[in-house]
This record gives sequence, structure tokens and C-alpha cells, in this order.
Amino acid sequence: MLSTAAIALAGGVAIIVGVLIGAIGIGGVLLVPMLTYALGFGIHVAIATAMFSYLFSGVVGAIEYSRRGSIQWNMGLWLCLGGMPGAYLGALATWQTPGAVLEGIIGLLVFLSGLQALRPQAENTGAENFLSPVFLLVIGVVTGFASSITGTGGPLILVPLLIWLKVPVLTAVGLSQIIQIPIALLATGGNLAFGHIEFGLGLGIAVMLAAGVIVGARVAHHVSRDTLKRFIAFALLLVGAAMLIRIVAGIL
Repeated sequence: MLSTAAIALAGGVAIIVGVLIGAIGIGGVLLVPMLTYALGFGIHVAIATAMFSYLFSGVVGAIEYSRRGSIQWNMGLWLCLGGMPGAYLGALATWQTPGAVLEGIIGLLVFLSGLQALRPQAENTGAENFLSPVFLLVIGVVTGFASSITGTGGPLILVPLLIWLKVPVLTAVGLSQIIQIPIALLATGGNLAFGHIEFGLGLGIAVMLAAGVIVGARVAHHVSRDTLKRFIAFALLLVGAAMLIRIVAGIL
């Protein structure tokens, strides 16, 4: 039974994660460490529960970005088609992978994402026109698999990748909102088949995530992208470093 303090902590972190997801896409990576270290859930259940909650944040994020005209649906369709099989395979791999390995992967991913977010990026407003459907399908498969096996939902993988391919930041974040939906749906199906999900906790987190995403989406369309990227970059570096240190300490 979770204490009142633990529930309050989970709700607060979920709102912050939602704001970050809505603002710059990157943020979901903080959810699994919170469920694991603060609430005491096993890494596999934490990943499965987080993936379930992203189904709702994805729907809300897609609505918020769509109504502002910030989603390239022609790109999103191919990304989502690739993301679905990748997410299901990732869910299968999650329950076959030792917890320590998953923690190491997530910690490294968090840290590298922080480094990536710190790097200056030159945008190319026409870059999306050069990404073929086949290439987008491949990106979707990679995003779905990596997101499902780490419990990060999609944006953490997709946003840095699209920015590296010179896609405008706002377009990349908009696409990261919609790809959460098929990835979360297929990953949830896979996790139900191969493991266990804490649905009550997941629904509670989903409500907080959705509220945060609404705020984050509004922020994304009104403030400096560089400021937001620097903020999340430092947060990711701190969390990633803490996770990696914990793993190394456990080994030693």
C-alpha cells in the first residue's frame, strides 16, 4: 500500500513529466525512475505501467498540437505504422531482459539524451520533405522498439532523431505527441500478454500527465525553444548520472 506522501510525489512528478512532454517531447524518461526508486515497483512493472499512461498523454498532446497546426500528418502516419510492430516487439523483449540491464539502458539513454539536448541544432524548415515513407517507417520501428523496452513512450527517441535530421523542433515535438498513441497501445497489449500492468496507478498518472501536457503544449508555442531545451537537458543529465552511479555502486 502506497503512503500518502508517495502518492503525492508520484502526482507531482507526473505533472512535471507531462509539462515536459507537452513542451519539448522529452520528459517521459523520468517516469520509470520515479516508479522504480520512489515508489518501489520492479523495473518491468514500472515500464509497463508507464507505457499504459502514455496512451492518454499522447491523445491529449495530439489534440493540443493539432489544433495549433503543429503536426505534419503525412509524416506521422508512416511513423505510427512503423512504431506499432516495434512497440510490440519491445514489450516482448522487456520481459525477457534482466532488470539490471534495463536500468542500465535507461540510465545511459537519459544521460545521452541530456547531452543531445545541449547540442546546438541548425533547423531546416524543408527537411521533412526529404524523409521518404520507407525511411519514416524505419524510424518508427526503431522508436517503437526502443521506447517500449525502456518505458519512455516515444518522444525521447523520436525528438532527438528528427532534430538530428534537421526537422524543425516544433514539428518534431508535434510528431512525438501522436506516435505515443500507437506505441502505448501496442506496448500495453504486449505487456498484458507477457507480464503485468498496475492499471489503477497508471490511470492516476495518466490524469496528471494529461494536465501537464496541456500546459506544456501552450508553453511550447510561446517561449524560447533554446530555454526549454537547456532546462530539460540539465534535468536529464542529473537523472541519468544518478541512475548510472546507482548501477555501478550495486555492481561494486
